[in-house]
Amino acid sequence: MPHRRSRFVPRSLRGELAASLAALRDELSLPAAYPADALREAEASARHVPVDPVVSGLVDLRAIEFLTIDPAGSTDLDQAVHLERTATGGILHYAIADVPAFVTPGGALDAETRRRGQTLYAPDGRIPLHPEALSEDAASLLPGRDRRAYVWRFVLDDGARPTETSITRAIVRSRRQWSYPEAQHAIDAGTAPPTLAALPWFGAARAERERERGGASLNLPETRIISRDDGTDYALERSYGVPLEDWNADVSLLTGMAAADIMIRGGVGILRTMPPARPDDLEEFRAQTVALGMPWHTEVAYGDYLRTLDRSPAARAVRECAAGLFRGAGYAAFDGAIPAQTAQAAIGAAYAHTTAPLRRLVDRWSLVICEALANGREVPWWARESLDVLPKIMSSSSARAGQLEAGSIDRVEAAVLTGHVGEEYDAVVVSRRGDGVRIQLSEPPVESTVKGLDARPGSTVRVRLAAASIVNGSVGFAPV
Repeated sequence: MPHRRSRFVPRSLRGELAASLAALRDELSLPAAYPADALREAEASARHVPVDPVVSGLVDLRAIEFLTIDPAGSTDLDQAVHLERTATGGILHYAIADVPAFVTPGGALDAETRRRGQTLYAPDGRIPLHPEALSEDAASLLPGRDRRAYVWRFVLDDGARPTETSITRAIVRSRRQWSYPEAQHAIDAGTAPPTLAALPWFGAARAERERERGGASLNLPETRIISRDDGTDYALERSYGVPLEDWNADVSLLTGMAAADIMIRGGVGILRTMPPARPDDLEEFRAQTVALGMPWHTEVAYGDYLRTLDRSPAARAVRECAAGLFRGAGYAAFDGAIPAQTAQAAIGAAYAHTTAPLRRLVDRWSLVICEALANGREVPWWARESLDVLPKIMSSSSARAGQLEAGSIDRVEAAVLTGHVGEEYDAVVVSRRGDGVRIQLSEPPVESTVKGLDARPGSTVRVRLAAASIVNGSVGFAPV
């Protein structure tokens, strides 16, 4: 599906929007500048942590032609990939930024990253987990630079199942940084390098593995805030993305599943968990699919049913209903007894956050624990003794990230619509919400709740914009 992009915010409203976004930061008590002592530690480690194979004592894997695939303009590059097809399947190398090398346990930088939890993304500038000296330079897997990394090596069979897994701390060098659109274009045009050219096979095979284990992907379109010029000119974009985004995510997913397996077998680690859907919720969802004219038959597995859905309004409404089935995602830390709940139900397997240490705190622990266990060494003391604080840190930072994203989108939506009160719009009803419905405008890609409107999810309605406030990010619609 092509991108659906709204008009950009009028120049006359940019100042008001900037003030509202700044107020949102204050409301959420977001971190501001990095403390001086933590900055000094980061800058010192950026200068002094060795990246020479001889000096560092790490394995030299610079001959592997890694590449990175990220959104356009990214500078905090956590992962680099190399995928080679073989006669029996493939060999996948996945390099993850060696952030632990740059953070002294118990130091000022360690303390500040624990306070932040994860990188926060806002239209008026991201709030990084690590200072830029690390996140955008010394620890980032930038092309043409020697970098430290945890390199996962998977020997894959013809169904992209891992038959061997190893982890090596090494020096790597990425050959090129690709954006999703340009990499997808190269794949489609037949001009992609071998790694990119092999990803469609990998993605298709991993999708089949997901089906086998009972996992499911919702594949809901994503609303993003985009900017141009000096970064103060915003619009909304709604898109399903390109297929490569899913294939690349499958590499990370495979690694996270392997990490969970290593930690469970080793008896120490931290998992990303989610309980299975409750039987009564499943039955309610089944009834909703019937009401929407897209019935989920009892002989069809949940994930298989979702994979049959198209991108029609009714299918969008079904996916919105499905999004409420799986609740209670969290983290389970353990050292000894394995948690009763180890699976991430939507994935259909045990899973651990492992592949984004520049942007997510918990991944630093996963990496050092997995590398030690996989190579028969003791898990570092600092990782074991601090495991129990991670679930609370990650839960709190994830909630804050969600509030920031939702609040930012609300304010940009209001700015896009300000000046258009009284105008009418076509919209699709995506779900029932209290005494009204949740709608998605056809253009611009704005979502809102309309009270007093009784309409079936998946149906098209006509609404009138009644109010729009940039100050608190609220918009109001009324039925026509």
